[in-house]
Amino acid sequence: MTADRKKEAREKFLLGGIVVRAGLSKADRAFLLGGLIELARVASGSPEYRRLRDVGEEAFKASALNGGRSMLEAAE
Repeated sequence: MTADRKKEAREKFLLGGIVVRAGLSKADRAFLLGGLIELARVASGSPEYRRLRDVGEEAFKASALNGGRSMLEAAE
């Protein structure tokens, strides 16, 4: 496997982990893609971007404290 392919595979693995961490592993793929397309429309540096980034930062911190469980699992 070339270095570029390894890098791409690792990136996909990490992004998949984010989906799992968010508790969306069983979500419909079209729903996920639609949500990601909407997120791509949020302007970097906008109040909404900063708000969503803050939510994500808190989720990463909480996940580290609760053994890597998804936010939904941690809330149960």
